[in-house]
Amino acid sequence: MSLSMYQASVPVFVRALSNLAHVLRKGEAHAKAKGVTDEVLLGTRLIPDMLPLAKQVQIACDMAARGTARLAGVEPASFEDNETTLEQLHARIHRVIEYIQGFDSGQIDGSEARAIHLKMRNGELDFSGQDYLFTFLIPNLYFHCTTTYVILREAGAELGKTDFVAGAQQ
Repeated sequence: MSLSMYQASVPVFVRALSNLAHVLRKGEAHAKAKGVTDEVLLGTRLIPDMLPLAKQVQIACDMAARGTARLAGVEPASFEDNETTLEQLHARIHRVIEYIQGFDSGQIDGSEARAIHLKMRNGELDFSGQDYLFTFLIPNLYFHCTTTYVILREAGAELGKTDFVAGAQQ
C-alpha cells in the first residue's frame, strides 16, 4: 500500500501542532514559576532580527491550516494574528487542529499534481501538490515548531528532544 497525500499531511500536522502545544505548556509553566509575564515570553526571540515566540506559533499554525486547505483545493480559512496571551495561543493551536481534522482523505488524496501558487513577500512560487507538501510545507512547519522549542529552551524551560518529538504522546 502506498502512502497517501492525506496520510503524509493531516496526521503529521496534527502531531506537530499537538507537540507544539506540549512544548508551549512546559515553557508556560517555567515562565510562571520564574515570574515571567505572557507579554515578555511571547515577545522573546533568539536574536533581534528573528520573529518572536508568538509569531513562530502563529506561522506554524498557518502552515498547517493553509497548507491543508491548499492541498484540498479550497480557500484557506483566515486566522487573525492577534494573540497576546499564552491561553490565546493555545486556543489558536486547538482551533487549527480542529480545522485541519475537518478535512477528509477524499479531499486531499490525489492532490500530488494539483497546481499550488503562492504569493510571497519575495515573489511568487509555483508547486505541484506533492512538491508543496514535501519541499515547502513540512519544512516550514517544522522550522517554526523547532524555533518555538529553541526559544523556550533558551529561556530556561526544561525541554528535551522527547518533548519535541513525542510531547503530546507522553
